[in-house]
Amino acid sequence: MGRKSSPPPNIIRSEAAKPPQLTQVPSQSVQTQTALNDAANKQTRLNMELGAQLDRTNADFFATQDIRRTQATAAENRLTTRVAGEETRGTIRTQGQEDRALTATTGLEYRRGLETAGSQDRALTRTTGQESRATQGQLLAGQERQIGQRGQQERAAIRTTGQETRGIRRTEGQQTRLTAAEQGRQQRAGIRTTGIEERAGTRERGREQRMTDLQQEMFRRYKENRDFEQATGSYRV
Repeated sequence: MGRKSSPPPNIIRSEAAKPPQLTQVPSQSVQTQTALNDAANKQTRLNMELGAQLDRTNADFFATQDIRRTQATAAENRLTTRVAGEETRGTIRTQGQEDRALTATTGLEYRRGLETAGSQDRALTRTTGQESRATQGQLLAGQERQIGQRGQQERAAIRTTGQETRGIRRTEGQQTRLTAAEQGRQQRAGIRTTGIEERAGTRERGREQRMTDLQQEMFRRYKENRDFEQATGSYRV
């Protein structure tokens, strides 16, 4: 609300001073005329000062009126702005309440939808699990039967393989022993032959060595006799 404006001040306008009427007195002196002129000039200055003071008073009054009008306009503008702000805030609060109510309703419906979807998913999961377990049970039963049959077949095959392997090992052992005996006989025969040959070779090498030693000894003696004969012949000469 605007502040009430104070009543305008009463301006007292003084009546304009009438210019003094100079009466020509033929008998007055110059001094009297001068005093009258001074009084007229003083009155004129007073009138001018009073007019200036009235002008200043009027200027102050109109300036005060302008200030009051400006203040009143500003007060009205502030009041209008305050009212507009209150209305805007009220609108925003109402909009926020409506938005929150809409959000709450949307969230509730969304949660209900999730709950329904979760219930359906859990039911589907249970049904799927039951079917899967039943299928797996059947598969396991079939696999167990297959494993049992396969185990029987494998055990029979293992027994047969073991029998054949043992027979093969016995035959291999017999053959290995026969082969080892034959190898031993051949090795012993080879060793005897090698010994005979080595002994014969040793005798032959000994005989050759003795022949070589004999020849060397005979050659040494021959050289000694020759050297002796040469020495004796030289001495004689």
